[in-house]
Amino acid sequence: MEKKVILISIDGMRPDGFLQCGNPFIGKMMETSSYTLEGKTVFPSVTLPCHTSLFHSVPPERHCTTTNTYIAPVHPITGLFEQIKHAGGVSAMYYGWEPLRDVSRPGSLVFSEYIHSYSAEATDGILTDRALERIRSDRPDFVFLYMVETDEKGGHDHGWMTAEYLNCVNAAIDNVRRVWEEFGEEYTVVVTADHGGHARSHGTSMKEDMTIPMFYMGKDFPKGRILADTTILDIAPTVAKVMGIAIPHEWEGKAMI
Repeated sequence: MEKKVILISIDGMRPDGFLQCGNPFIGKMMETSSYTLEGKTVFPSVTLPCHTSLFHSVPPERHCTTTNTYIAPVHPITGLFEQIKHAGGVSAMYYGWEPLRDVSRPGSLVFSEYIHSYSAEATDGILTDRALERIRSDRPDFVFLYMVETDEKGGHDHGWMTAEYLNCVNAAIDNVRRVWEEFGEEYTVVVTADHGGHARSHGTSMKEDMTIPMFYMGKDFPKGRILADTTILDIAPTVAKVMGIAIPHEWEGKAMI
């Protein structure tokens, strides 16, 4: 495919956590992307329902996964990975939380690697290394990189907006920087979160849980443009539009270009 995309999901990253993490790359991200710090996720604001909505562009009441246990939808919906495969594209996925395997259907991935988030220090960094190695060697059309330490080691272990949480966000943004600096000219880089959080939890309809940042860095997106009225459902159609593949009629989101 002529246009390729890297999608990075930073689990549990609140917009204010992004702004307060202290990483110098946050200014560059806002300067070089079309973005929002007021994007909306779906309810319940839980990891697997949110990511299933991200990849299938429908709310949980349609894809049927409403907890962190996957439930097959009554009416099957084509996901982004499957749509890319149907168009002849090659996808790769690197992730640190095992249930996330269900955002893709069997046979839709060419490359994938899972590393448990508590199996090593800086698991997100290791997964970023693996993804970068794969991009260098094979140039897949679509790469999904998922970072979980912000949620597990930051939010749940210590609490959202604590120093430990902000340190995890800072490390995640540094991984984004590494990806963008090496492949930002060749790939469109999309960065988002699945949900926010409060205290040591999430899943409610509170603003702290439901508001997420989104960044689209690439030639199709005006630099510094602030996006309005955008939700997590818009990510899959936007990626499809960038890659030049068909957007399934059942998707409810809109392309941001």
